[in-house]
Amino acid sequence: MKSSRLPEIELRPDESIDDFMNGRLRLIQSRTGYRFSIDAILLSEFVTVKKGDMVLDLGIGCGIIPLVLLLTKPVGYALGLEIQAELADQTVRNAALNGFSHKMGVILGDIRHPPLAPSSADVVICNPPYRRKDSGRINPDQQRAIARHEILASLDDILDAARRLLRAKGRLAMIYPVERLADLMVRMRGFDLEPKRIRIIYPSLDSEAKLALVEASIGGKPGLKILPPLMDQGDYSIYYQA
Repeated sequence: MKSSRLPEIELRPDESIDDFMNGRLRLIQSRTGYRFSIDAILLSEFVTVKKGDMVLDLGIGCGIIPLVLLLTKPVGYALGLEIQAELADQTVRNAALNGFSHKMGVILGDIRHPPLAPSSADVVICNPPYRRKDSGRINPDQQRAIARHEILASLDDILDAARRLLRAKGRLAMIYPVERLADLMVRMRGFDLEPKRIRIIYPSLDSEAKLALVEASIGGKPGLKILPPLMDQGDYSIYYQA
């Protein structure tokens, strides 16, 4: 249970604290570097979490996804893997700021060589870079560049890590561009991750789909559910705005 008395958290000069979820969530973020997007919130709502699950976030950033899950779903413990020390530090302070230090942690490490025991997670979540390393303009800000382009981890790196870290019948949930959806599903099967649930996100009724939420089960049997579409981010963008 969350403590009613939360500690004073030190802010760095380039950081701010923003309130979300009608004040239930307070989040330290960089003013000019990486800031979470609504994609993380959509993924948090989509993923299946069962009571007591150990949830692992590959590329935890500032900790937004585990924090939302701890507030809304029956998570047993949430752990994040993050390669950028500044973001890992933000996650630690965000967990303390919201009273979840006892149920949430972060490990500084590389997705390609995760310093975690095999078969240690019930759920793996990942809001990965959407763009290949050699496509488009690379953002000059390092945090944003790593978040958007496959500079430090490719899709195969993420799927390989998920396969090794998930327990039997464990689940992987991701959000990914629709234009790369076929590639994602084929590659998932190559890593013994069977796609089980998909929800497509549309900007509007007369627009092409942009993103897809996908949940796969390790060693699962074939059988795919296509959930109702999500239009224009639903009510989430209003609920989570600062």
